[in-house]
Amino acid sequence: EVDLEVRLVELDLRSDSDVPDVPPPTDSTPEILKRALSGLSARWKNWWIRGILSLAMISVFFLIIYLGSFMLMLLVLSIQVKCYHEIITIGYRVYHSYDLPWFRSLSWYFLLCVNYFFYGETIADYFAMFVQRREQLQFLIRYHRFISFALYLTGFCMFVLSLVKKHYRLQFYMFAWTHVTLLITVTQSHLVIQNLFEGMIWFLVPISSVICNDITAYIFGFFFGRTPLIKLSPKKTWEGFIGGFFSTVVFGFIFSYFLAQHQYFVCPVEYNSETNRFVTECEPSELFQMQKYSVPPLVQAVVGWEVVNMYPFQMHSIALSTFASLIGPFGGFFASGFKRAFKIKDFADTIPGHGGIMDRFDCQYLMATFVHVYITSFIRGPNPSKLLKQLLILQPEQQLSVYKTLKSHLLEKGILQPSMRG
Repeated sequence: EVDLEVRLVELDLRSDSDVPDVPPPTDSTPEILKRALSGLSARWKNWWIRGILSLAMISVFFLIIYLGSFMLMLLVLSIQVKCYHEIITIGYRVYHSYDLPWFRSLSWYFLLCVNYFFYGETIADYFAMFVQRREQLQFLIRYHRFISFALYLTGFCMFVLSLVKKHYRLQFYMFAWTHVTLLITVTQSHLVIQNLFEGMIWFLVPISSVICNDITAYIFGFFFGRTPLIKLSPKKTWEGFIGGFFSTVVFGFIFSYFLAQHQYFVCPVEYNSETNRFVTECEPSELFQMQKYSVPPLVQAVVGWEVVNMYPFQMHSIALSTFASLIGPFGGFFASGFKRAFKIKDFADTIPGHGGIMDRFDCQYLMATFVHVYITSFIRGPNPSKLLKQLLILQPEQQLSVYKTLKSHLLEKGILQPSMRG
């Protein structure tokens, strides 16, 4: 009996270790670009392709910003689904020869479950008044977490029922693959949307800083790169890394100055239940009001200024840009290690010269988590508007109880006027 167990383990190991390579992606560069750049060397051809496509993507990004916050949320959701598809597809291509049952179906089912949970939480948090007016939604929101758990539990049971003898270990590998992919894509994209609700500036500055660092590090590395930075990415150089850092900090500081002047970018995104639209109207907080700062004596001797006028948010932009340029690239290094493990150059061939969508957003997900933690740790305080929305959806007797408790507290502190005591 012991020998039989040993033989089964050996068969299991043999089945799991014989993993085929992922087929290399095809070249998706448009024919018109191939003909126009046919006379250039491979190095300069890649430079022009990356440059042209980068400008095109930035232009589309600005157009979506102009269309408003709702379109930005749809963009985040679309990128999330595409990144998830690229990572899951790699797993399917690697292990498809084993004919594992339900792998892709369960992967997409778990994606739907997790998105249902996170977006349901967002709706309950930011669209409380809208939900309160629709009885059919009240049930879904009230039992949202139980429904989400039941949906996940169904997928879990389906996975257990799909287990096949001799491939147990491989199937558990793929189960873990799916859940790690969900953690990387869905959880982080949810944080991106949470940052967006704090104000579009908390969405644009971090994302733009990562894009700026990616572009400037590539430019500095292309023209001045001599010293390799890390073995996982042989093309990354110290010159590009340092040049990208200083360029990103300067860019973030200047970009924040222009954004901080407009309510459209600094006000929290709120849903107006009367007009059924997202609005960005408010009295800007102190973060976005011009302040005077004394220049340190050592700096005064260099620039000749004693006082400078700037927005407090610009100081925070330095922290965001520093993370984007020093820590953010490690998201890219992590992705490089992942690709090397499966002997692939890119996650996909969606964007000529760039690879897949995941190749462009590997650093963004790490940045989203940092921004969310930064806001909750150093920026966000009590939100009267959000608290009022929650009070308005309470039952009348609950509202009255809150009113009496608050009134008693204010009377004890002497905040209420004597004329209001009656």
